[in-house]
Amino acid sequence: MGIPPFWTHSGVCHSDLDIMTNSWHGLPPTPEEQIGGHEGVGHIVRLGPGAETSGLGIGDRVGVKWVASACGNCEPCYAGLDNMCFNQKVSGYYTPGTFQQYLLRPAAYVTRIPDEVESVQAAPLLCAGLTVYSALKRSTAIPGQWVVISGAGGGLGHLAVQIASKGLGLRVIGIDHGQKADFVKKLGAEHFVDITKFPLDDNGEAISNFVKSLTEDLGAHSVIVCTAANIAYSQGLRFLRYGGSLVCVGLPAGAQKPIATASPSFMVSKQLRILGSAVENRVDATEVLNFAARGIVKVHVREEQMDGLSAIFQDMREGKLIGRAVINLS
Repeated sequence: MGIPPFWTHSGVCHSDLDIMTNSWHGLPPTPEEQIGGHEGVGHIVRLGPGAETSGLGIGDRVGVKWVASACGNCEPCYAGLDNMCFNQKVSGYYTPGTFQQYLLRPAAYVTRIPDEVESVQAAPLLCAGLTVYSALKRSTAIPGQWVVISGAGGGLGHLAVQIASKGLGLRVIGIDHGQKADFVKKLGAEHFVDITKFPLDDNGEAISNFVKSLTEDLGAHSVIVCTAANIAYSQGLRFLRYGGSLVCVGLPAGAQKPIATASPSFMVSKQLRILGSAVENRVDATEVLNFAARGIVKVHVREEQMDGLSAIFQDMREGKLIGRAVINLS
């Protein structure tokens, strides 16, 4: 039941860079000449056999996500965790992605885009927005509680700040490089912490003491690590108060390192939790787009043509990219 949309916009994710350069150790290499991209928006130009009963029609504006398709027949799929499907196809990795004008997708795995959301806004929400929304839900933080967003000015983090503060009623502490302070505060963060003002060789002691001073000397209820830096994990665990949760989102490139501060005695004495949060499911996609339709979240977009993709990747490598980049394919 496939449908080929004409693609107009594709977000650019750090994962696209990592997939292209085979930077995630332990995963199979990316096929040569694969087409990247996994967060795109376009219009349906044809319905394949069986798709006529999907409720979708020619001209409908839809989006695709990281999970290009799932089997529907494995244990995770039966449990409603299609994002964990054992047989899933991933856009831009082993399935051609969204850095092109036409592609084929199963009708069940495209998401209808609300009229109120522009395509240039919708594209990044289909990966970055869904990813951080899922992470915030897994943190179990409730309105009025403190959440630290590590990498708060980046593509993932700037959406996490908005969803947490404006959509979920959480009190946000954003952590990033100092030049992003004003940007992060305007998004809804109550406090900003400049990561460059603290030592990197003390297992996060100095910065954690500062974070605790902002939270009644107790620490945050949850930490969402959006940045792809090993040190953010070792520091982040120390930001937590008793019973707190560290949610792992950003995947560091190269060799994976254990979280240095996660000693059994520390974890047990404070009853801490470490949770992984991988991509999204179809329900989350609808909910995040609804946030955007209601004006709760807005993507800070740098829009480029396809010939600007290399420059975007270079800025990603150097940590210069603020917000999210989108390729205009129309």
